Amino acid sequence: MVWDWSYAFDILPEIASALSVTISATVVGFILALVLGLIWTLLIRSTNKIVHHVANGIVRFIRNTPLLVQLYFIFYVFPSIGIALDPFTAGVIGLGVHYSTYLSEVFRSGIESVGPGQWEVATALNFTKRKTWTRIILPQAIPPVIPVIGNYFITMFKETPLLSAITLVEILQTAQNIGASTFRYTEPLTIVGVLFLVLSYPASLLIRRLELKIAERY
Repeated sequence: MVWDWSYAFDILPEIASALSVTISATVVGFILALVLGLIWTLLIRSTNKIVHHVANGIVRFIRNTPLLVQLYFIFYVFPSIGIALDPFTAGVIGLGVHYSTYLSEVFRSGIESVGPGQWEVATALNFTKRKTWTRIILPQAIPPVIPVIGNYFITMFKETPLLSAITLVEILQTAQNIGASTFRYTEPLTIVGVLFLVLSYPASLLIRRLELKIAERY
């Protein structure tokens, strides 16, 4: 099918208008992933064996099952147990919970990179566990892993089209709807691909620069 520039410019505003849904789902889902990821890490590090094994088992299960299956389960199965969620909420929860299991591993590596001497300093200063974590451990553990965290953010952004499977009208679903009504898919799907590239590539360059700066610092 021959590319039609006029048609492409006509549908561009409609596709671009759905971009806010894609970005919002990514940002909110990633914030949830960050919070849950840190919680998973702390639970897995717990000295309580039951807490450790339960948290570790949940993380492994979520990490080793497909995100799409999890999204279907949250959106279509949860209503049968009385938990009905709108597509956006279900998508955000699915993305956040799934990626939190990967970020928990990132946080774990960052925490383990902190030398044992830092824990001894906290003990010598008679810090509580809360002060030890918030004032000594996390400020040293998080900065070195920020580039990896940023890469997961980009990956999550590129996986938001999966949310169309639970009827969330983001840019891919919008493009598919346009294609279905006009029987022209080349232009709308190409526009979606270009929009993802335009947003993802500059972000990857910024993360690379951040990685180099952190490497110089550490």
